[in-house]
Amino acid sequence: MRHVRKLLSLLFAVFLLMVAASLLFLQLFDWNRARPLINEQVSAALNRPFAIEGDLRVVWQREAGEEGLSAWLPWPHFAAEHLRLGNPDWAQGETFVSLESVRFHLSPLPLLWKTVSIPAIELGAPVADLQRLADGRANWVFDLGEEQSADTAEPSPWTLDIGTIAFDKGQVKLDDALSDTRLQALIEPLGKPIAFADIVGKSTAERLAQSNASAQDYAFAWQAKGRLRGQALTGSGKVGGLLALHDAAQPFPLQADLRIGATRIVLAGSLTDPQNLGALDLRLRLSGASLGHLYPLTGVTLPETPPYSTDGRLQADLHNADGAIFRYLGFNGQIGASDIHGDLTFVARQPRPKLSGQLTSNQLLFSDLAPLIGADSGEDKRERGEQDVQPANKALPVAQFRTDRWRAMDADVRFVGKRIVHGEQLPITDLDTHVLLNDGALSLEPLRFGMAGGVLDAQIRLNGATTPLQGQMHARARELKLKQLFPTFAPMQTSFGELNGDARVSGRGNSVAALLGSADGELKMLINDGAVSRGLMEIAGLNVGNYLVGKLFGDEDVKIHCAAADLGIKQGLMSTRLFVIDTDNAVIKVDGSANFASEQLDFTVTPSTKGFRIFSLRSPLYVRGTFKQPSPGVQASPLVLRGVGLVALGVAVAPAAGLLALVAPSAGDEPSQCAPLLQKIQGG
Repeated sequence: MRHVRKLLSLLFAVFLLMVAASLLFLQLFDWNRARPLINEQVSAALNRPFAIEGDLRVVWQREAGEEGLSAWLPWPHFAAEHLRLGNPDWAQGETFVSLESVRFHLSPLPLLWKTVSIPAIELGAPVADLQRLADGRANWVFDLGEEQSADTAEPSPWTLDIGTIAFDKGQVKLDDALSDTRLQALIEPLGKPIAFADIVGKSTAERLAQSNASAQDYAFAWQAKGRLRGQALTGSGKVGGLLALHDAAQPFPLQADLRIGATRIVLAGSLTDPQNLGALDLRLRLSGASLGHLYPLTGVTLPETPPYSTDGRLQADLHNADGAIFRYLGFNGQIGASDIHGDLTFVARQPRPKLSGQLTSNQLLFSDLAPLIGADSGEDKRERGEQDVQPANKALPVAQFRTDRWRAMDADVRFVGKRIVHGEQLPITDLDTHVLLNDGALSLEPLRFGMAGGVLDAQIRLNGATTPLQGQMHARARELKLKQLFPTFAPMQTSFGELNGDARVSGRGNSVAALLGSADGELKMLINDGAVSRGLMEIAGLNVGNYLVGKLFGDEDVKIHCAAADLGIKQGLMSTRLFVIDTDNAVIKVDGSANFASEQLDFTVTPSTKGFRIFSLRSPLYVRGTFKQPSPGVQASPLVLRGVGLVALGVAVAPAAGLLALVAPSAGDEPSQCAPLLQKIQGG
């Protein structure tokens, strides 16, 4: 038994001697002798030239702060100087990444369960040259020479676990032909670290600390310049010095101030779980010449607008099962001179991302809505950096709808304008609309305006998935008070009448001009108990109407008992089926057409005097010319129909019956005269 104990003691001593000898060998071994073998093996594994060109050292020492067996085992601490990883043959330049130094230590115990555990890596002066060709080849994607596909290859039994990455000043260059992006970035240590709360604010820092953990200080400043997706970019900001890959709860601080074309992006906040790009929590401020300019940068389809600015909180969950979710919460801002508030959510789902949310404007200037309906001027477009393609002789907008952007995403957004500010000529009071975009099909249902004490309610559908675009509009105007429609016209203030109307239009084309130029549909409108004069036409800016009123009635204010219009639209040609105006002096019939394709006018105005009242016009009037330059005048032929009643005017019976549903009751002592007029026309 004593011999056995001696033998075991001898074997243990030999083992300790071998371990000591191994440690002494590893401690004294000149690892630079292994550099050629290491360079060769790594180059073969990565299929790229790799070289450690400087000193290579390994120091074994116990790790402070460890517990248990790991506290007693010596850890290898690696240090290498002047490392270089080369480019593939097709890339420009020889070097992909270079480092002045790399330092890391390895935990030996996890090797027993095939885990390479590196608690920390320090990178000295990294320089990276990132390149991607138009065909998609990128030098940051490695060809490892694997013959088996990813589906059939067996997974490696080894795993890599990296805790934190610390870095020194560095440079990054990106040349991406696929996205037309060329950037250069420089990162350098700050002279003195800046506390996270000093950048983002005390309340934001406290909120982050309550939900996760306190973010580290800002340690590095960075600068960038170049072009991003074809637009000039300059930017600067700050980041933390320690990227915690292993601890998903430790926030990494971010701060940036970027100018991309006419867009400015200012953000400050944190990134958590950076190894998996887990979550963002940022204060984000956006400003620029138009929201539409964000599409090339973000892929989010937004309308063209006047200059804007917003300020809100951006939260991102980048690992949601349905796709990364970005929430822009509680933001406030301005578009033009209008305020904007709300919450938006963007989900990067498949097959298309989706934007949803609710927006509110407490005071909305109607002029800020002009770009949405194509009513903005060429000067406004030039201010947003857009080309004005509107011909000088055309009134209808010819700018093409960007239907390619409509298919890039879906949308479900509600917008409410509580108070609309506009000139007195068009008293719109509020707006409520629901925007839906689904696979290129855009709809506004409803598009509702409060106007002149009544409601203008429309449903618009534009199918951008077809070529050319297909459009439909249904509109309904009810109880629009004439005295509110023309508040500056004194004679109208004694009027109790209302305007009611219905419109139905459908067409094909990729612009407003093309849609109306191919349109089919109808327009019905009824006005009772109104008034008309030259002053009214001047207020409305209708030079042609001013001319006609002057020819028909001189300078007198004339009361309108009823104005009824039923217009049919066929392939862009709008023709009168019934257009009658009943005044104190005469019944006036309008015949003719307006061609939306050619923008040509051809109308004849034929009055019929009432009884023995003086009515001097002896010839019909006409309105010809174009929408942009109408040309009114007097027909050469004399007026032969005088005082022969409505039958002689040749009015249609069926349209009169269709307009009866639009008759509004008069608010005065006298009943509305529209119903008797239409019944008389219908009865012949």
